[in-house]
Amino acid sequence: MLAHGFGGSKRSIRDQAIRLAQQGYGVLTWSARGFGRSGGQIALNSPDYEVKDVKQLIDWLAKRPDVQLDAAGDPRVGIAGGSYGGAIALMTAAYDKRVDAIVPQITWSDLADALFPNAARQGETDGTDGVFKRMWAGIFFGQGVSLDTASLLGRREAAAPLTPEQARCGRFLPEICDIYQKVATDGRATPEAVELLRKSSPVTVAGQIKAPTLLIQGQRDSLFPISHADANAKAIASGGTPVSIAWFDGGHDGGNGEADWLFEQTAAWFARYLKGEGSGDAAPPVSAFTVTRDGGRDPGTRQRIRLHPEAGSYPGLTGTDTTTVRLAGPTQNIVNPPGGAPASISSVPGIGGLLGGQGSGVSIDMPGQSAAFESQPLTAPLQLTGSPTVKVRVSGSGDVTLFAKLYDVADTVQPPTLPAGLVAPFRVSIPEGSQSAEATITLPAVDHRFAVGHRLRLVVTTTDMGYATPDQPAAYQVELASPAVTIPTVRTLAAAPTGVAWWVWAMPLVAVVVAAVILVTGRTSSRRRPALAGKSARPIGTDPTPDVVSTATGASAKAAVADGVNADDGANTDGAVADSADGAVANGTAVESRSVENASSNGRAAEGADGESAAAEKVSSNGTEKVSPGGSPSARVVVVNGDRSKAHERAGSGDTAADEGPTASSSEVPLEISGLTKAYRNGELAVDNLSFRVEQGQVLGLLGPNGAGKTTTMRMMMGLIQPDAGEIRIFGERVTPGAPVLSRLGSFVEGPGFLPHLSGRDNIELYWAATGRPVADAHFDEALEIAGLGKALERAVRTYSQGMRQRLAIAQAMLGLPDLLVLDEPTNGLDPPQIREMREVLKRYARDGRTVIVSSHLLAEVEQSCSHVVVMRRGRLVSTGPVSRLLSSAATGNGHGPRLEDVFLDLIGDKS
Repeated sequence: MLAHGFGGSKRSIRDQAIRLAQQGYGVLTWSARGFGRSGGQIALNSPDYEVKDVKQLIDWLAKRPDVQLDAAGDPRVGIAGGSYGGAIALMTAAYDKRVDAIVPQITWSDLADALFPNAARQGETDGTDGVFKRMWAGIFFGQGVSLDTASLLGRREAAAPLTPEQARCGRFLPEICDIYQKVATDGRATPEAVELLRKSSPVTVAGQIKAPTLLIQGQRDSLFPISHADANAKAIASGGTPVSIAWFDGGHDGGNGEADWLFEQTAAWFARYLKGEGSGDAAPPVSAFTVTRDGGRDPGTRQRIRLHPEAGSYPGLTGTDTTTVRLAGPTQNIVNPPGGAPASISSVPGIGGLLGGQGSGVSIDMPGQSAAFESQPLTAPLQLTGSPTVKVRVSGSGDVTLFAKLYDVADTVQPPTLPAGLVAPFRVSIPEGSQSAEATITLPAVDHRFAVGHRLRLVVTTTDMGYATPDQPAAYQVELASPAVTIPTVRTLAAAPTGVAWWVWAMPLVAVVVAAVILVTGRTSSRRRPALAGKSARPIGTDPTPDVVSTATGASAKAAVADGVNADDGANTDGAVADSADGAVANGTAVESRSVENASSNGRAAEGADGESAAAEKVSSNGTEKVSPGGSPSARVVVVNGDRSKAHERAGSGDTAADEGPTASSSEVPLEISGLTKAYRNGELAVDNLSFRVEQGQVLGLLGPNGAGKTTTMRMMMGLIQPDAGEIRIFGERVTPGAPVLSRLGSFVEGPGFLPHLSGRDNIELYWAATGRPVADAHFDEALEIAGLGKALERAVRTYSQGMRQRLAIAQAMLGLPDLLVLDEPTNGLDPPQIREMREVLKRYARDGRTVIVSSHLLAEVEQSCSHVVVMRRGRLVSTGPVSRLLSSAATGNGHGPRLEDVFLDLIGDKS
């Protein structure tokens, strides 16, 4: 049984139902009373109404011939649902023992506490001391419509027209509507309201639930925060019922939602307790406690990685351990403004979910209304998992309504982060005759990591936009009653096993060690053995299969594969590749055993001359050249179409590849990449031992099929991600995050990130101001002339077409006229005249002594724009050199001259 959320209907969850049916279940969906086109009125999952409805549906299922029965009238049934649907799963399981398993998501435990919370509440109370959650209550009760993301994005069913009474208060029962009208007017809970809400709350009956329960609660939820799942878990587990709990990246305030992961957890739970799969195992199908954490971004795809550390037992919101962090700050005066306006902001209820918000949103504390207490910078990272507590003293009179927040403060430049945008409302009653009272505040439960050097900041405010506050002005004093905040941690949380054996991850390290040994022994033996016919001979006994890319210090390079046949399969084609360990030189042509990549088509590998091992390999479409050590091509043998050519002495020749040419001081070289390596988290190499060099005045095209590692390489150039091995030097300085030399680099990678409400001019001026460099150095006029946007510069960027945004992004990259310009797909979205104009801009930019690197899939455009190219495939260097040289080495056909497209397809082995 699959229940819909508040504001939805059976049609809004159709896709989820189909997915469960594909797992072999019969799935029943229904529209709850008051929703969709169902009759009746909303009773908030009351035992007298909605719960009875679901029990009757179970009776109907028991009569179906296609439903498995545990006994007469007792079908094998599980219930899943989110928000409103999650509550009906809990309530039905408490009142109907025929329910065999439930998976409630982002739902409540105590509806009275959800709408009237009090973070300073100690022990049992009548619930009337809470702070009214005004905005969420208005959404919840207004028209019976929620801003629940799943309902809005799923299929919606038109509801019947509203009656005058329904227009006043939605499709609720009249008694519910009357109570809401009263509490919304007064801003305070009444005993009648608390009684009615608790009647529809699982907390009152959770101890009766015997169906194994998987509670899934969102970390981004200001309506039903994690504390509600905690209360449900404790109550259900107290009766000995199996319970697991998961905190995921989602909730009523947005987040990723993790739809696939949630489905996997739900399916695993039902597979155990409905299908009986793995019923003999002692361990539950889902760990007792799981938390979603941010694992950063995949360096290749740039997609957010989410980790799911697990624990074998649920520690509650107090954690397994606690850490105290000292706070400091004087006694501070704060005021409640007349009418409670303007109010501070922690989050805007529902809007994050509606817009699919991924961040913590905006948090604003109004001056004069807030008191702040801050820690010293942390000397070690601190992982908060649970609800922190802090004790404050409030001076004033009567009932005081306040709000507490715990911020993560990185520095004085970045705005502080409010984890999940959550705030703790609390009410302090100061007795008559006393001037102050103390309160222990339980802050919102979150899972958040405070980095080294960050500070914790406790802020206490008098207002919050999401809550009702007193209309009367008042003044208070706030101070710390205890100088520390207590932070719960869970040491038992560990990353889930990957399922890959340890030796799989060890293999790359072993391969590196073996390759290093081969490299060292090979170079040693080559020095001891005389060369044959003036050519260098490969050391005897060298392993025929190592996948080693040579460096400028002289390492054996890989041989070519003839006619597209992979020599690693043991093929020996036309004598171009010999299946031997020696790799001996014969008749001036080097033959090498079983190499796998950087292959030429129908050609032979050539070794360098002058008695030294070849240091690097350059592969063209019909031949392979190898260059001697030292970076200068003092001697080489070029093989074209399988024939040997004579060795050409080209010392100091101007016709050099991107990493050839006269030796210059490192400070004059715009870009030099050496042995660059970057692996994905699964161990797959995104960039594999990449080395090349770019000289001043070049327009270099960085080419390769999707997944070749181009974008990852460019992001490492900019210091956005760090390599696992190797290095990048820009004008002789090593690139690290924030390196000063990066000021000489302008870049545009993976699309522009403009503020849509600002004009084009304002965006680039704001961007330049953020660099802190003088306005005179920006060269705005030159950059804006390149954009060619005219009067559109004064319009908001949200009105721009894709091509206009692209041109503005390129102009932004050229601000300050950087010495090295890196552009990713610069012509994307441009029309043909604009492409031609951009081509001339890049050429002119390089002619002025600067350097341009362009990544593009438009090979015809690269052929016309670029002087040199670097070709990558699967993270490795395939070829590098002047465009003219690559074209001259290619065969002509079909009545036209060689094209870069043909050369490229040859190089990557995709020529059809």
